[in-house]
This record gives sequence, C-alpha cells and structure tokens, in this order.
Amino acid sequence: MKAIILTLQTQQPILATSFQGDPNSDVSYSYIPGSMIRGAIIGRYMRQHHLSELDLTNDEVKRLFFDANSTRYLNAYLLSYEKQPQRTLPLPLCWFKDKDEELKDNSPITVYDFSIERGDNPETPKSVGEYFWRKERGGIKLYKEKRRINIHNFRDRKKGRSTDNQGEIFRYDALDAGQIFQSVIFCEDEDVTAIQDLLAEPNLWLGGSKSAGYGHTKIIDPKPLNAWDEIGVPAEEREDNDEVLNITLLSDTLLRDECGQPVADPMLIKQAVEEMLNISLPEPSNIFGGSTLIGGFNRKWGLPLPQVPALAAGTAIVFKGVEINSEQIQLLEAYGIGERREDGFGRIAINWLKKEEFSASLAKPSSSSTSLEKESSHLLAEQMAQRLLEKKLEQYLQKEVGPLSLDDGISNSQLSRLQSVARQGLPNGDCSLVISLLNNLPSNAKSQFERTKIGNKSFRQQLDEWLGNPTDWIQGIEVKIADVERKFDDDRARQDKLAEKYTLRLIMAVAKKATKEKK
Repeated sequence: MKAIILTLQTQQPILATSFQGDPNSDVSYSYIPGSMIRGAIIGRYMRQHHLSELDLTNDEVKRLFFDANSTRYLNAYLLSYEKQPQRTLPLPLCWFKDKDEELKDNSPITVYDFSIERGDNPETPKSVGEYFWRKERGGIKLYKEKRRINIHNFRDRKKGRSTDNQGEIFRYDALDAGQIFQSVIFCEDEDVTAIQDLLAEPNLWLGGSKSAGYGHTKIIDPKPLNAWDEIGVPAEEREDNDEVLNITLLSDTLLRDECGQPVADPMLIKQAVEEMLNISLPEPSNIFGGSTLIGGFNRKWGLPLPQVPALAAGTAIVFKGVEINSEQIQLLEAYGIGERREDGFGRIAINWLKKEEFSASLAKPSSSSTSLEKESSHLLAEQMAQRLLEKKLEQYLQKEVGPLSLDDGISNSQLSRLQSVARQGLPNGDCSLVISLLNNLPSNAKSQFERTKIGNKSFRQQLDEWLGNPTDWIQGIEVKIADVERKFDDDRARQDKLAEKYTLRLIMAVAKKATKEKK
C-alpha cells in the first residue's frame, strides 16, 4: 500500500464547521477533516469523468472513495516549523501539567504522562490543553492553529441585502489563511496514478461559504511514498514495552456498542482491538477519555448527516500484562479501528509514549513561516483590491445603464433571448455566444435589432461596439490597497475577462430595463 503526502496551504480562511458555539455562530475544527478532502476529490473525479452522480457499483469508484480497506483520507493537521517539516498530531489526553504553570513564548513547562506513571507530581494536575505537538530536538513543541473571526449579516439571496425578516447577525470562527496543513492518502498501488491526476490542479476549495471568500487552499507538491509511519517510530522498537499495551487515538473514533448504537465508550477500543487481532485483553489499568460529536454534510442529499457521539482524538487506554509484536502493531496502525476510516477516523498509535515527564514549549514560527504570513497579507490585499474593483465596476455599470433606453421596435421575446444567451456566457466572460446569436438571426429578428434605436445608434450597432471592444465603455476604474494596484484592464482583469463579464451584464441590464419599461 502506498501513501500520498498531501500538503495544503490555506489561501483563504477555511470553514470546517464543528458542533461548537451558539446557534448564531459556526466554529471550525482545528484541522481540515479527511472527509472534507475526500469530498473535494470526489467532486474532481466527477468533473473529470463528466458524471452527474457516482456509480457505486463501479469497482474503481468503490475502491477510491468508499472502501476503507483500500483508500483512506487522513485529517490534515498543522505542519511543523522544522527545516524538514512534519505533520503534527493531537495532544494525548493523558498529558498533564501543574495548574499554576502557564505556557508562554519563551518559558517551557514540565509535562507529566499519567499513562506511564502517576507519581506525586504535580500536586494539582491540569490538562495541558488543546494543542498539536511534535518531538523536536529532544523536547516537545506545541502548535496552535490560527483563527479568524468574521461577522456576517444574513441577506436575501435575490435582493442581495438583509430584509425585515432576514437581518440576523452571525459569526464565522474559521481557520485563518496563511497556514500549512498536511494530510496523507493511503491507497492501493494501482490507484496512485489516478489519485495523483486528481491532485494535479493546485487550487482546491474546501469547506463551507466558498462564495463568501472561504475555502481556497493550494496543493503543494503531492508526493507518493512506498512507506510512511504516522508517529515516526518503527514498530520493532515498540513491541518490547514491559508487557504493556498503550493505545492512543490520533483522530476521533466512531465505535458502536452491542446494540449497534454509536457510543463514546473507551472500553469499545478494547473490543475493537480484540476483534481485529483475534486476542483477549485484560481489563484496562488506566483510561484517559474524551468525547465529541461528529456530523457532516451530504451534498448529494443536500442535508446534514446525523450527529453521533465519538471518542475524541488523544484518548488513551492502557493494558498491563499484554505482549504484542510488530506485525500486530503495523496492522492496527495501518487500518485503524471503528467506522468511517476512509474519512480519517479511527487512527491509533501503539506504545509510542515512553517518558514519564518531559519539557514542552510553544513552537516559534520559522523564517519561512514569517514569509508565509507576509505572503498571506499580500494575498489578503489582493482579495480586498479585487472586491473593491468589482464594487466600483458595479457602481459604474448602474450609472451607465441609467440613461440608456431602447425605442419601440424590438419584441420582448428577442430581448429575453438576448438576456438568456448573455447569461450563458457570463461565468466565463464568453462574448462569442452573443456575437453568434446576432450573426445568425433570422431576417425578421435581425430587422428588429437594426431598426431599434439606443441613443443615436441602432441597437445592433451598439451591441457590436460593446462586444467588439469590451473595455471602451469603461473609463478610469482603478483601486489601490497597500502596495496592490488594480485596474479594470490590467493583466489579472484580462485573465479573468472582467471587462467581458461586465459588458455581458450591461447588455443584460439594458434588455431587462427595456422589457420592464414596455410593461
């Protein structure tokens, strides 16, 4: 089985909604869920193969997206700041500190692992908190995701503004732009090329509210590996552990009891491991558990998935008097336990925690991370300039449409047809569709366009001028945000076909206005 390393750099805030916060807020997970990555790749697969829906009887489709024994999409956790960056992992719930010790930028604290030994220290233990971590230069470095909180006003889709019944204020607490996360896709050897083809386009949109400026990520050089270890310690070094079996969850885990109900019960880990390895385990000597709610959204149904309880990442359970070999460790860690393993749930680590106490400190951003933040700030300025440019173009369009009117002579059916064809070309700024319509009109319709006046010109002549030179009717639209300058006809605007899109909107607005004036 191969592993494809998938590194994602956030270009916009990511809204991976969890079940935190109040009803008027959406709070993102601290990571990018594997289910979200799988869903985005399914969307690419459908577009690549021109499918309106997936054929679940197709062997390739089942193998790539729905068989946890063939392909698994792991959660994308933060990437460390080392010279050779590594994927961080959720903090184990068996780690504690003294309640009076606080994590500061330049002040390490002592962390105690109660799954190894519960000594006299600390006298007043407290959970370390919700962090990601990685072992670096003999110590533990803790990582915390950066967030962005935005306030939004609920608006009517058609009117584009809030109404009397739709003016609620709500808040998005999202993963901030300018961060790097890393996921891993496990797949069969025969599927590596297919998945790499699906990852070839670097721009990937994830999560909710994509049309509101959320979700844009960039794929950085996906790499296939013959072997990959999630915790970085060979299984052979962990089989001899004084007959102690220490199981730690590296992701949220969905397990069911004997009645088939989802339950956040750590004892179900014991049952799942026994079934997978066909062994019998004693009662656990220590349990450090946490629970969470798991849901999701099914785009085919257009409905949210049922919310179910799950064991939280970092949950640890310890058994004594148990021998386990490297093959068993590799089997458990490769496939995981529980349900929805294809979405990254059920990842576990065996006997990886060795020290009773150690030093931990907050990770300092590297120079590359600082440059990434600068790049993110520049990207934000570009986005602000783009939106301000579009706003000015919108205002200019409304100003231009105001004095324009058509004389009688053209039917509503021809105006409606003109609007429909312009609307088809609008997403890509394709003026050729309208040009083709005008060039292939029957004689009666053609005469209507030619005898109808707009100002001192025929409507057909004016349309030809607008479509032939889309930038001529736009004058002096430019903006500047920080060091970013934008114009309606700069390279970016020409690439996006901004003038063509607003020309098509101008034509649609004139036709719509003429239709209303007739009524």
